[in-house]
Amino acid sequence: MSVPPPALRVFVLGATGTIGRATVAALLARGHEVVCFVRPGAAPLPYPASVRFGDVTDPASLARDGFRGEPFDAVVSCLASRTGAPLDAWAVDHRAHLHALAAAQSAGVRQFVLLSAICVQRPKLAFQHAKLAFEQALTRSGLIYSIVRPTAYFKSLSGQVNRLRAGKAFLLFGDGQLTACKPISDGDLARYLADCLDHPALHNRILPIGGPGPAITPRQQGEELFRLLDMPPKFRHVPVAMLDAIIAGLGGLGRLVPPLRAKAELARIGRYYATESMLVLNPVTGCYDAEATPSTGTETLFDHYARLVRGEVVDDRGAHAVF
Repeated sequence: MSVPPPALRVFVLGATGTIGRATVAALLARGHEVVCFVRPGAAPLPYPASVRFGDVTDPASLARDGFRGEPFDAVVSCLASRTGAPLDAWAVDHRAHLHALAAAQSAGVRQFVLLSAICVQRPKLAFQHAKLAFEQALTRSGLIYSIVRPTAYFKSLSGQVNRLRAGKAFLLFGDGQLTACKPISDGDLARYLADCLDHPALHNRILPIGGPGPAITPRQQGEELFRLLDMPPKFRHVPVAMLDAIIAGLGGLGRLVPPLRAKAELARIGRYYATESMLVLNPVTGCYDAEATPSTGTETLFDHYARLVRGEVVDDRGAHAVF
């Protein structure tokens, strides 16, 4: 009979997002003592997690209001910049994490689980470079680390349901088969993050992870939604060149109107996701490889779509809202 792993005292960052909340619940279900460091005014978190308020970008607040000079066994971070714009990305995805790492080491933390992103494999955007910079700092820290790079989230692939219900077409970039992904649910990802605390096979590794089932394209996503809605398929194809024109226009105007620089970066982020698959990148061939992308969990994107259509769940997409 196997002995369950010991309960740990876990400090959680980024607990108020949908993945963060699911992760807190997964940690509590394993019997861990969970302390969440969140911004003032954040919504309540699952009981019996402890909640402490402060500013994650302020190292003094992290130490004073968060760790409070107390010992912790592990840090789990689901923290990410809201927009991905350069200033936000370097402040949160990099510097705030560096501050948290330093505070964790002072608190005697032995283990750090980081939620990163699979798109850092081919970095072209500010937030990807910021995430990579912290990943490198973490691997050199001497702590036991697990860097989890998930594929696409359900909420970022669910934005067109209301469009279709309103009789509009499903929007596709190019032919709708430029990219593919193995989407993962919040719950399945949360349980995988919790596993990283307990399973030595997941220690000191960079861990790409997707959900169950084969990789799917945007075209397949649209076809399944139309089937679930019992509507004839109707697609509208958006040329990638249109995104290039928008990026060029905003980039040029951004030299005169600084706020437009951030909009140009958001357009570049949109183009990236329209043209790059969220799968493991084969470093030899330079191609994305669905077979090499590990899977976990039980819930598929199409299961989620069925619940959305039946009204059983509602997606809180926040910054993931595109359409």
